[in-house]
Amino acid sequence: MKKILIANRGEIALRVMRSAREMGIKTVAVYSEADRNALHVRYADEAVLLGTAPSNQSYLVIEKIIDAAKKTGADAIHPGYGFLSENPVFARNVKEAGITFIGPSAEAMEMMGSKLNAKAMAEKHNIPLVPGTAKAIEDMAEARNVADKIGFPVLIKASAGGGGKGMRIVEERSQFEEQMKRAQSEALSAFGDGSVFIEKYVASPRHIEIQILGDTHGNVVHLFERECSIQRRHQKLVEEAPSSVLTPEIRKEMGRCAVQIAKACNYTSAGTVEFLLDEKKNFYFLEMNTRLQVEHPVTEFITGIDLVKEQIKIARGEKLSFRQEDLSINSHAIEIRVCAEDPSNNFLPDIGNLATYKIPQGRGVRVDDGMEEGMDIPIFYDNMIAKLIVYGKDRQEAIDKMIRAIDEYKITGVETTLSFCRFVMEHEAFVSGNFDTQFVQHHFKPELLNAYNEDEALIAAFVAVENVGKKKTVVANGMVPGTVSKWKANRNVE
Repeated sequence: MKKILIANRGEIALRVMRSAREMGIKTVAVYSEADRNALHVRYADEAVLLGTAPSNQSYLVIEKIIDAAKKTGADAIHPGYGFLSENPVFARNVKEAGITFIGPSAEAMEMMGSKLNAKAMAEKHNIPLVPGTAKAIEDMAEARNVADKIGFPVLIKASAGGGGKGMRIVEERSQFEEQMKRAQSEALSAFGDGSVFIEKYVASPRHIEIQILGDTHGNVVHLFERECSIQRRHQKLVEEAPSSVLTPEIRKEMGRCAVQIAKACNYTSAGTVEFLLDEKKNFYFLEMNTRLQVEHPVTEFITGIDLVKEQIKIARGEKLSFRQEDLSINSHAIEIRVCAEDPSNNFLPDIGNLATYKIPQGRGVRVDDGMEEGMDIPIFYDNMIAKLIVYGKDRQEAIDKMIRAIDEYKITGVETTLSFCRFVMEHEAFVSGNFDTQFVQHHFKPELLNAYNEDEALIAAFVAVENVGKKKTVVANGMVPGTVSKWKANRNVE
């Protein structure tokens, strides 16, 4: 494997390219007109224009990507995450074109890409499941009877998708028909498949996922868990590894179940098996993501394994160079997603220009991004600016390091989730480990961020006035020594 085309953009494209370069492999970038000056385009050895800005005219056009690989002589394609990464048609077409697909087989994607098929496989192998349907339901009367049998509240979920699309929580029977129709309509619009299934709604679960790697020789290992419970709109904002609540026994059993599922579908490459963990620490299979996850860096920190390099080695036909017993958890890592959105306004997405963009540095701090100062946030794609990842010898050191790194991260021109993530790091529920997927609903109040922002603005104005004609010492985050923000003073207020 001498040249890899990365069928993606932004931070994940750069992240894959860097590992490839370390392995002596040349890289090809693809880009839309909106990304003509993007960092991943400049970093690659070659770059090919796909089309206009909309993804359905560029990053999602299978024929253009395969043609770019052929023209540049790329002998492999890495899909990153998002876009075509879990599209079995893409994986199959790449293979038929004589190009290596760095990821699982199309058959494994098809098997696990449907939540219904995945649930059926899990049930066949005695993997714990949330009570619910084992097949898609279309008949409204049948669906209502199933919901009555399970007991409200129930969760209606799209079979073919994720990210909260096609998902509805139904608290009582009178709401069921309307919510069922909405879920089906949204699923059809988002994924081209209106299939939905129904399961018992676990009110306050934790979201735990297990990273797995499988080679083409039948070897599968798990690389422990990631905790992904801090979410808004069913999408993650804070991830960490390991989880603060899993016992060694539960970790081992969840890992065993994840490996069993991977083996059942002859899975190769990197993948993630997701579980719900209830308040009694019972876990239930949720789904499998047949790709590299956004939050994979925290696993890399705690294990010392470069997951992208392992994907490439597996695609080249190599055996895993380590066994399960060789792996151990060596530190604690936390990742936050720095998104262009306003947490004080219901996390409303924001667009604009990065007038200021300064990333934090130092030991144990990693920033995966595809942006630089002066760049615009494109309106056509996901609004994630960067991933900020830290690691420490234990969880408290990682939290402390994350707070320091957030304070050093300077972004102006757009609203970001940095302030919310700092709020999380200092909140008693997160620090104690006593939180779940309802953290935002139970603990977050926008006025706490507003108080912090107002306080910081007043301090900045004060410093500016005091600095006229004389020098004054100011710490890195713009605060006068000895002052304490209202946010810090009230960080445990609920």
